[in-house]
Amino acid sequence: MPWNRNDYPDSMKNLDEDVRLKAIEIANAMIKDGYEEGRAIPIAISKAKEWDDDASGKEKKDLEKQKNLNDHKKDSSDSARLQDAKVKVEKRDDGKWAVMSEGAKRADSLHDTKKQAQERADEIEKNREKGEK
Repeated sequence: MPWNRNDYPDSMKNLDEDVRLKAIEIANAMIKDGYEEGRAIPIAISKAKEWDDDASGKEKKDLEKQKNLNDHKKDSSDSARLQDAKVKVEKRDDGKWAVMSEGAKRADSLHDTKKQAQERADEIEKNREKGEK
């Protein structure tokens, strides 16, 4: 899954922990169903706030216990594969420019202009080359 309790979108950082955990759960499900990150994140935050207003204490404790939100270890084979993947720049439906490695589930970063995105892609490639030496 793309996010967990230790790695989540900046827009979730000021949420209460219960709301943030629920927003992460909802956003991950939406991404899995094909939603773009830019649409999934605000919807997930809104729905998580609604859930928090109505959730019982037991529901909140159950959420905290979920293993998929606690597990922040990355699969080393995926990391190695992505390290060797070509970095690409692509325009999203929301008008943002995404920088991502081919085969990645999430963008490295989103930018307002193609130039900014290309600069970030070049920086990633440069850093990878330094790491190989």
